[in-house]
Amino acid sequence: MRRITVILTVMISAVYLAAGAVSLPTLTEISIPTPSISLPQAPKVPQTLVIHQASITNDDAGADDTTEATSAATEGCWSKKPSLYDYPYSPTRSMRDWNRLWANTAVLMGGGLTALGILELLPQESTAWNSHENGKTPLFKRWLRHVKEGPVWDGDKFIFNFVLHPYAGAAYYMSARSCGFNYWGSFVYCFCISTFFWEYGFEAFNEIPSAQDIVVTSVVGSIMGEAFYHAKRHIMANGYRIFGSRALGYVAAFFCDPVNEVLGYFRGDQHRAIRRFDGAPRSMASASGGFVFNPTSRTGMRYGLTLTYSF
Repeated sequence: MRRITVILTVMISAVYLAAGAVSLPTLTEISIPTPSISLPQAPKVPQTLVIHQASITNDDAGADDTTEATSAATEGCWSKKPSLYDYPYSPTRSMRDWNRLWANTAVLMGGGLTALGILELLPQESTAWNSHENGKTPLFKRWLRHVKEGPVWDGDKFIFNFVLHPYAGAAYYMSARSCGFNYWGSFVYCFCISTFFWEYGFEAFNEIPSAQDIVVTSVVGSIMGEAFYHAKRHIMANGYRIFGSRALGYVAAFFCDPVNEVLGYFRGDQHRAIRRFDGAPRSMASASGGFVFNPTSRTGMRYGLTLTYSF
């Protein structure tokens, strides 16, 4: 536990009486101690620690957010560098981890190919893909024709256009947001994945790119993704617990950020977050003081006050 000790010592020198004035009798030293006062444990720390690599500083600007970096104060807790979740919320702060982002992108590509295979097996009325007509045209020639004709307003079902596509966009967005990208960087990543990887990529082999899918997936998906980011921050700040249940916390975190939660399971991210939460030091405050009055000393009266603030 680190301690911030503020020692305030006020020395007040008494001015001796001039020659011929009434003199005080000689007194022995009188010591009047003031009992120590121990304050109860505070529920919240009124300041927050801001961690930048290995340095620790006080930052009054983040006083409203007290749960972000408390556990990071113990250096031994860190097995990897801090992430955005260890800092107060900011839509513009960036701590980009490109290695994790490339791993997430590989997972999204694998998931996209799997989803494409599943959609191929669905009935034509579910996807509006005319497998019989598509089979008459060579694969890459069909893709080039669809790309040239798009984008168009498609007639897919509501659940595809306005439920599954926004959620997919939110998953794309969170794939970058949890890797340290800020709001705008995560939006660009979501747009690139949904537009070039999906609409003008795999899906263009079977249909013309959709105008509303491009807009809804990236724009609405990014808005949903930022809401998911707030929700995941809350889940992690409570040690992956919702209503006291870690099972609910794991499920909710996976729903908000499926790619990072799956890969994080193999990296041990959840375990480290829980360990930091369980081992986070609790705030403690105490105060003690006293004074000594000695009129025969050369310094007159001395007064001291010691405040100890620990967190």
